[in-house]
Amino acid sequence: MKVTENKLRSLSEVMSLVSNTIKATVVKGSPKELYEPIDYIMQLGGKRLRPCLVCLSCDMLGGDVSRALHAAQGIEFFHNFTLVHDDIMDNASLRRGKQTIHEKWGENVAILSGDAMLIKSYDFVLEGRYENLGQILETFNRAALEVCEGQQLDMNFENEDQVSIEAYVNMIKLKTSVLLGAALKIGAFVADASLENSELVYDFGVNMGIGFQLMDDYLDAFGDPSKFGKKVGGDIISNKKTFLFIKALELDENGVMDFWLKAKSFDETEKVEAVKKVYQDTGVDQLCLDKMHHYYDLAMSRLEQVKVSDQNKKTLIEFADYIKNRVQ
Repeated sequence: MKVTENKLRSLSEVMSLVSNTIKATVVKGSPKELYEPIDYIMQLGGKRLRPCLVCLSCDMLGGDVSRALHAAQGIEFFHNFTLVHDDIMDNASLRRGKQTIHEKWGENVAILSGDAMLIKSYDFVLEGRYENLGQILETFNRAALEVCEGQQLDMNFENEDQVSIEAYVNMIKLKTSVLLGAALKIGAFVADASLENSELVYDFGVNMGIGFQLMDDYLDAFGDPSKFGKKVGGDIISNKKTFLFIKALELDENGVMDFWLKAKSFDETEKVEAVKKVYQDTGVDQLCLDKMHHYYDLAMSRLEQVKVSDQNKKTLIEFADYIKNRVQ
């Protein structure tokens, strides 16, 4: 399909459209104990990155953004379903500053409401009545399964003493990045784009997603908590095997990392400051940023190859810059 110049929407217009659409979506039914938690988590907000990417990709490739909103809602419901179940597995008490569903309603309700959200995600996609529904669902299903694989790998890493950087990057690709790529690819399918352009925007999203997670790793240690929205050092306290942690274990010759890794009782502030010092002394902090920039550059190289005008790419480039520089 030849991509035509369309009246492109600004980034703020797309983000507002997506946010308002999701806010206006109320899931009701009986028993209310099943549906109230779904509305609860969907109204907590969040970045809405994935549904925005569906619409931005569709817009860039000459499609109708209003038609992409069905798939965008499906992607966002799926993403929030994974968060509900992740919170149970992580025993997390807060999500976006509010009680998690399992804390508020109990674990059994959270599991069942999460399952219902997964089913609703497919309902939204089906509402789009897309002619190429098979391609869209195949992309959706592949990403959904890979997200589960990534989550399992992340849990496996908790019990492994040594994790390679390659294994870690593969894990975050599956757990985080493939859904960003799928969102873009589905948006391309809604626009009836060529297979080549669809694959290029998928690769763009996957590489951007890896960079996004690496920046999250960095910000957990060195971000401003008032901007980052999370407690600084949480990954360090829990010995979470991030890029920084794995690389520091490899480069630290003084045994500091090994000491804090094995410590059973400790002052949290002391541990965070000690580990952050290792990050800085070994240069791991800069290595993490360099790696993030590497994947961002890979993402942009894929976007450059998409066969549409530079004008059509502007909003998606703006979005990528927004993600890259969000809390530096």
